[in-house]
Amino acid sequence: MSKILVIDDDISILELLQVNLELLGHNVITSTDGIKGFAIAQQELPELIILDIMMPEVDGYTVAQRIRQNKTTKDIPILMLTALGMLQDKVQGFDSGVDDYLVKPFELDELKVRVRALLRRSKSLPESLCIPEILSVGDITLIPENLTVKINDQDIKLTPIEFEILNSLVQKHGQAVPASTLLKEVWGYSPDDDIETIRVHIRHLRTKLEKSNPNKKYIETIYGGGYRLIPTGIPK
Repeated sequence: MSKILVIDDDISILELLQVNLELLGHNVITSTDGIKGFAIAQQELPELIILDIMMPEVDGYTVAQRIRQNKTTKDIPILMLTALGMLQDKVQGFDSGVDDYLVKPFELDELKVRVRALLRRSKSLPESLCIPEILSVGDITLIPENLTVKINDQDIKLTPIEFEILNSLVQKHGQAVPASTLLKEVWGYSPDDDIETIRVHIRHLRTKLEKSNPNKKYIETIYGGGYRLIPTGIPK
């Protein structure tokens, strides 16, 4: 199965996760502080990292940033598992580079679903990357081979999640796509309380797309209806 690194200074959480993940057949490595955890990540290159925020010396946000900035660990999925559940905490977590966010106390079944979804992404090509041809609509051309979108002859590098979100919007361009649909298509689940996950990633994606033309926007927020891709862009 998969190698999973858990970084948390709460011994009871470490033991709970280790027992339950090992029952699923995973190889679990643990660390009680961020500095050692980051070193282990570089050495072991796990398929998934489960990371707490509030830890001594170095907090989880900083650890996530270091993981993303390091060329050997930058593509490892990160699940942030923490007692901090305010919107600003989640936004900071996603801004630091984590892929998913789960608040303590949590249900083990939900943890297993999220772990499974993240491992599926890390072990196999996302569905959007299996498309053999380049996809074009309006100003937008998706290039699956290198996770790039071309807008007006400008190449923009995307993360795997950003690429999958944009690909989903391209397939439904002109339509309002609910956040719950994007969560299900990209993450593999659609919990009602995780809409801010999509909001943060849409914000990052929108910023990248608008670099090609600061006077246009390509993703429109439909209040109560989700998001709609406008392939030719509209004036801001």
